[in-house]
Amino acid sequence: MIPVILCGGSGSRLWPLSRSCFPKQFLALDGNETLFQKACLRCASLVGDHIASHAPVIVTNEEHRFLAAEQLSEIKINGTLLLEPVGRNTAPAMTLAALHAQASGDPILFVTPADQTIQDDLAFQQAATKAIELANDGALVVLGITPDSAHTGYGYIKTNLDDASVEQFVEKPDGPTAQQYLSDGSYFWNAGMLVVKASVWLDATETFRDDIAKATNKAWADHSADGYFVRPNKVLFEQIPAESVDYAVIEKLPGSDTPIKMVPLDAGWNDLGSWDAVWHTTPTNSDGNALQGDVLCIDLSYK
Repeated sequence: MIPVILCGGSGSRLWPLSRSCFPKQFLALDGNETLFQKACLRCASLVGDHIASHAPVIVTNEEHRFLAAEQLSEIKINGTLLLEPVGRNTAPAMTLAALHAQASGDPILFVTPADQTIQDDLAFQQAATKAIELANDGALVVLGITPDSAHTGYGYIKTNLDDASVEQFVEKPDGPTAQQYLSDGSYFWNAGMLVVKASVWLDATETFRDDIAKATNKAWADHSADGYFVRPNKVLFEQIPAESVDYAVIEKLPGSDTPIKMVPLDAGWNDLGSWDAVWHTTPTNSDGNALQGDVLCIDLSYK
C-alpha cells in the first residue's frame, strides 16, 4: 500500500490564517502538528500482518515544495513529492500518483486529502484496513462518513448496506432532502478518501476520461527527478483538462464493470472547511470561546 496525500488545496475559506502561500493543510489548528502532518502520520499507521506500507507520495504545488518537505522532516517521514506546475484538480493529480506508483508494481493507493481531521484513530485504522482488503480484491473503495446531521454542504453516497456496493453519488442536497438522507440510514458523506489499485484507477480513467489519461501519461513520460522532488513536464501538464476524481471517474462507476464499494467511517471526521467547523472541533471555555496561544478576551462570548 502506498499512501497518496493530495496536498494542493488553497483553503481559502480559512482566510486570513490560510493564504495562497500558506494554505490550510499546513496549519496546526488543533495541537502541535499540522493537518498535513496528521494525514501523513495516520497513513503511516496503516500497517499490519497483511499490509506493508511504502513511503507516502505527496501531490502538491511547486510553490509549496519546501514547506511540505520541511513538515515531513519534522515528523521524520520520508516521502516523494510530485510537484504540479499548475493546479489541475484531483483527477490528474491522482493519475500522476498512480503512474508513479507503478514503479513499485501494482500497489494499492490509499488516497486522502491533506486538510481533514480525524478524532478516533483506532476507528480510522479499522475502516481503512477493511477498505484496503476490498481494494486488494479489485474494487475501488470509498470511505463514507457516517452522518451525524442533515448537512447540506457535502455530497452523499447512496450505499447498498447488504453488500457495501455504491448505488449512486448525490450532489449537495437542500435541507429537507438532507434530512431524508439522514433518516434513511443508507446515505453517507463523501469525504474524498478512496482506496484502489493503481492499475484499476488507470484503467477506469482510460475508460471514462481518456483525454485526461492520455494527457497525464504524456506529461509523466517526460518527468524529471531532483532528489525526492519529481516533476512532470510543465508544458504538457498544463494541457491536461482540469477535473475532480468524482466528476471524472468515481460518479460514473456505479453499474459499470469496475466494482465500487463503500466502507463506513465513524471516527470524528471533519474537513475544517470554515471557521465554524474549526470551532466545533476545538475545546472551548465556559463562554464558548476556542482559544489557542496567548489570548486575552474582553467581553467576548460565543453563544
